[in-house]
Amino acid sequence: MPAEALPMALMRPLSGSGSLGIMAEIISVHGPDSFIGILVSTFYGSTETTFYVLAIYFGAVNIKNTRHALPAGLLADIAGMLGALFIVKLLFG
Repeated sequence: MPAEALPMALMRPLSGSGSLGIMAEIISVHGPDSFIGILVSTFYGSTETTFYVLAIYFGAVNIKNTRHALPAGLLADIAGMLGALFIVKLLFG
């Protein structure tokens, strides 16, 4: 994974607006048609803001014990990032 895409990969599970800002900055520096621009855009679409989803959805129905939801959500984010990296590298690398 390119080092420029690492902040996006780390921020996406935490904050949607923060990751959107990082993505916009990366795209303004590298361009939307660059490998990095396509990669961070694919990261944005293939992962979810896991902590926000857990807080809002579980809080809305008053669930206190999230049990395996956090590890499963973070595992899904990692799978989405690795899948995005594989597909973008395959198609545009």
